[in-house]
Amino acid sequence: MTLNTVTVPLHAVAHGRAGDKGNRSNISVVPYLEDAYSHLVVQVSEERVLELFQHKGASAVTRYDLPNLGAFNFVIDNALEGGVNSALSQDLHGKTLSFLLLGELTVTVPRSVIPKGSRYLD
Repeated sequence: MTLNTVTVPLHAVAHGRAGDKGNRSNISVVPYLEDAYSHLVVQVSEERVLELFQHKGASAVTRYDLPNLGAFNFVIDNALEGGVNSALSQDLHGKTLSFLLLGELTVTVPRSVIPKGSRYLD
């Protein structure tokens, strides 16, 4: 890390949304600023996301890069305890899983890709 970079939670540079299909969680990650995409493509890997979700039983992660949109879509297999009809979880659809990804995964990025006014720039 240099003076021009900072290590921050993913939510400092991107937002997300989660959904489900059966026992699969689907999480989009969309950087706030276009220039952040090239930094995230290297750091927000399938391996790192799988490691983050293994405690939920995740068995595989597929990342779909959407460079024209400047976004990613992650499909996480077996992350929903069997799916809506069989899970005992409070969050049957896995809607809050995007918060897990955005809050727990850290990235090292230039300060320039963090939106102005962010507390991470102080």
